[in-house]
Amino acid sequence: MVHRDPREPHRAASSLELFFDLVFVISVSTASSELHHALSAGHAGSGIVSYLMVFFAIWWAWMNFTWFASSFDVDDWFYRVTTIVQMAGVIVLAAGIGPVFEDEHRDFTVVVIAYVVMRLAMIVQWLRAARQDATLRRTALAYAIGIAVVQVLWIGFLFIPDAATLPVFIVLMLAELAVPVVAERQGTTPWHPHHITERYSLFTLIVLGESLLASATAIIGAREEVDTIGPLVWVAAVTLVSAAAMWWIYFWPPHHRAISDRSSFAYGYAHYFIFAAAGAFSAGIEVWIDDLTGHTQLPPIAVSFATSVPIAVFLIGIWLVAIRSNADRVVNTVVPLGALLVLLDPVLPVPVTLTALILIAIVTVLVLRRPLPEEASRG
Repeated sequence: MVHRDPREPHRAASSLELFFDLVFVISVSTASSELHHALSAGHAGSGIVSYLMVFFAIWWAWMNFTWFASSFDVDDWFYRVTTIVQMAGVIVLAAGIGPVFEDEHRDFTVVVIAYVVMRLAMIVQWLRAARQDATLRRTALAYAIGIAVVQVLWIGFLFIPDAATLPVFIVLMLAELAVPVVAERQGTTPWHPHHITERYSLFTLIVLGESLLASATAIIGAREEVDTIGPLVWVAAVTLVSAAAMWWIYFWPPHHRAISDRSSFAYGYAHYFIFAAAGAFSAGIEVWIDDLTGHTQLPPIAVSFATSVPIAVFLIGIWLVAIRSNADRVVNTVVPLGALLVLLDPVLPVPVTLTALILIAIVTVLVLRRPLPEEASRG
């Protein structure tokens, strides 16, 4: 296991990486579904906090494997087995998401155990890299030691009082985020920009696809509970238009030009909000369907915010990490302004429909304006 050439031509995601991503669909879908139920039951505050906590575990495990694979993917039997062990942890994690959303007592036992299993497999990968790649031994050992220390703290997290759960979780989350920052100071791992951005793009497609699937399933399940199918057809149309616009906006900028040694941490970490927002989008659509069928305790304005907030966060996130540095003044005005209008439009009539129209307007501007040439974007 020696590091791969970051200038390797035609570097693409492997079949193992694609298989790895598919397992995460289960966890993302479960987290989104639990968020939907919490919102419809009127537990928006606790539901959103639980969703963001669970999604951190999902995203961080995926991201660590992705960056490691970009540098050290040797695709031999041992590498495949340790990757499959991480996949098993993802499946178990999905089974433990429900108890985290309980109002009386958030039970993190299954989630933490599954998460630690995934991270232990990652430690094995880093130790192997430390033994076989002398040039990056200090970096690999720093990763392995840092991850191991934080996992011990996660086990201790299971024994703290309920009142301390959120602040301690934030501290441990920051500790996880700090491990790569500290480790990379020992020597930079040679990640491949085209490979990394392709992996992030593929995961975005998976999350948006899951949103469409969840929304379609909710629409089909609600057919017997409405007097006329017209409103559900409209929900389906707005959902497709919104998801397609989010896809269009995400893939407009050349992502490989938006990531560099200086911006890699910002690009990687900011995608937590992009991925989480895309996953929450389906929960908002499902809450909208619950409102049509009388199955939610939320007032109409809150129903609208359940959809508009995730879309606004998605827009701001992708604008900050990829669009802003590759666009002219017009695009860099329209996209954040559109995000602001999306965030505010629940106070207006037909808010979700208006959101779709705003997204169409943003896409129209992107079609008319091309990304900046590479030399200009660097300047």
